[in-house]
Amino acid sequence: MTMEPNILQGRIAVDDRGEVGFVNEFDFAGVKRFYTVSNHNRGFVRAWHGHKHESKYVTAVGGTFLVCCIRIDDWDNPSADLSVKKFVLSDKTPAVLYVPAGYVNGFMSLTDGGKLMFFANATVEESLKDDFRFPARRWNPWVVEER
Repeated sequence: MTMEPNILQGRIAVDDRGEVGFVNEFDFAGVKRFYTVSNHNRGFVRAWHGHKHESKYVTAVGGTFLVCCIRIDDWDNPSADLSVKKFVLSDKTPAVLYVPAGYVNGFMSLTDGGKLMFFANATVEESLKDDFRFPARRWNPWVVEER
């Protein structure tokens, strides 16, 4: 697996019975737990949370989200001008985003009623010993620009 955040793209197969969404490239090897997160309102931001050693995978199981990742240069005092990698995850387009160790991540709901599912390669106990949080607007990629 790459050491950069990247998308494993899925597909949807449709026939006369219905549809099947899948991401066949996603391998559950190393996954120790999963959890879901949803926001009450569209436009709400949850950020920044990361780990030096834990990596995660995230997929939208409902709605659409802007998910961002930042590689941290100094866990005690990270630079204010770090590069932000942006991804849009939607339940309409099956995909899994890999967030490697060494990154913080955050997300904003773009639709009402959305839900993300996270898969982590650390137990809760391991994760809590490797837990770093920064204010949601320390890096602020949360403006959706008109195009």
